[in-house]
Amino acid sequence: MLLLLLLGGPGVGQAQRRPHVNPPLPANAPAQSARFELPLQAYTSAVQVQPLAEDSSAVLLVEREVFTARRSNFSFQKLDHALQTRWTRPLEVPRGYEFAEICAEEAMVYALFQNDTQAHKIWVAALNSRTGEISTTTFDTRVSDEIYELKALGGNLFATVQVDQHVTVLLLNLRTGQQQFLPSVYEQIPTQLTFLADSVSQRAKFVLSQTNGVKSRLQVKQLSAQGKLLRTEYVQAASDRGLLTAQISPGDSTERLLTGTYTLRDPRYSQGLFATDLAAGVTPTGARESLRFYDFFNLKHFFDFMHPAREARFRQRGARRRAAAGQFRLHYRLLMHDLVPFQNGYVLVAEVYYPHYRYDTYGYSFMMSPTRNFDGYTTTHAIICGFDRRGNLLWDNTFVLKDVRHRDLLETVRLRPLLDGRRLALAYLDDNVIRYKIIDRTVSSPNDLSVPIQVSSTNDQERPSATSESGMRAWYGNRFLAYGYQHVRVDGGLDRDVFFLNTVTFK
Repeated sequence: MLLLLLLGGPGVGQAQRRPHVNPPLPANAPAQSARFELPLQAYTSAVQVQPLAEDSSAVLLVEREVFTARRSNFSFQKLDHALQTRWTRPLEVPRGYEFAEICAEEAMVYALFQNDTQAHKIWVAALNSRTGEISTTTFDTRVSDEIYELKALGGNLFATVQVDQHVTVLLLNLRTGQQQFLPSVYEQIPTQLTFLADSVSQRAKFVLSQTNGVKSRLQVKQLSAQGKLLRTEYVQAASDRGLLTAQISPGDSTERLLTGTYTLRDPRYSQGLFATDLAAGVTPTGARESLRFYDFFNLKHFFDFMHPAREARFRQRGARRRAAAGQFRLHYRLLMHDLVPFQNGYVLVAEVYYPHYRYDTYGYSFMMSPTRNFDGYTTTHAIICGFDRRGNLLWDNTFVLKDVRHRDLLETVRLRPLLDGRRLALAYLDDNVIRYKIIDRTVSSPNDLSVPIQVSSTNDQERPSATSESGMRAWYGNRFLAYGYQHVRVDGGLDRDVFFLNTVTFK
């Protein structure tokens, strides 16, 4: 009998195996009504996901390595609103070119590739997602180096690039094959630049930071879809505050809200938010009467990431220092998202982050200090603020994250308005779970809601054991797209490695 137990006799193994049971879902959990899979592995492929609001579809740019040919095969694949494949088109990419950026305008999807040894050589594939037709154009910029961002406007591409320690904009005309660097946007690194390709006004809107080492101001430029400079204006504070970076609202010249962050002398850190109505103009002295400042201390939810007792002590210390010295400088860095129209105004999402460093103690002795190496960025929380069209702050809220870390500075949180027109859903993907929060103006709500990524709606024996290179994209209506690579375990069956997309719908 003892031998039988040690060898795991009949029924022992089965008795120890417990069925996988998912925990109950929150009452406001999103539905995952559709799933799409490609049999791919992360180390032999790459997939770019481009949502299209024009027809509630999505286009994938799929790269598969071909080891025998020492190159990659590319293809475009279109999925409809239910994640059903509509067509697949092969893309013949010239040898020596690597994928760099992707963007879209209405039905057109643009994929930009750079030469892997000569970065100034660029190849662009333009896909008509309605017909599946592909056209290509080659450019030799001669001097451009790193590409930071790519957006499309009026059938042209605007690429934010680095040239000789400066940030500038490269305009690529796909109809004529001509290119030009725009002299109206040329700032020395490290400048902060935000860019909106405004489909409403058909203008390219840039906000650039400028500083003399003591004071900082913003320069706002508007260009036509052909790159012609239409307007330049400066925004600065008359007080000791310096303006760091900002986003400008979409729309015509009658509605131009600029909102961003300001600092107290140190240009590395934000003290709070500012907002101004550019359409209100300036006084004869150049001041903007519409310029408003909102210190983080005056926001209701900014410090929700702290324990309540710690927040109380922090606010008390801040109040003492402001009473004694007139100010209390904060040390926060913010990554701002594009403004989103909402309830006759706009919603701003900004993620609070800090650089993370790794200390290498290899070979360390008491005579030497550990080597500090940059190890990416950690995002702690996101603030969500509602403004009216004139820049008045209506409400604020906060989404506390699970200290998300990226090698590059990337947006983590995605936002979609819900169908009731009052609430907003914020979400991001964290390993095998979707973390989310429902925002109803300034009302407090849980920060720890989550649901697992659903592998199958019919088979409880399938579950993901690992998710990598994942993310979420805002899609259409109240829907998001969750995507990434997964190893799916199947009880009693064969495991599989896939690239997946899940529709995530909030009520």
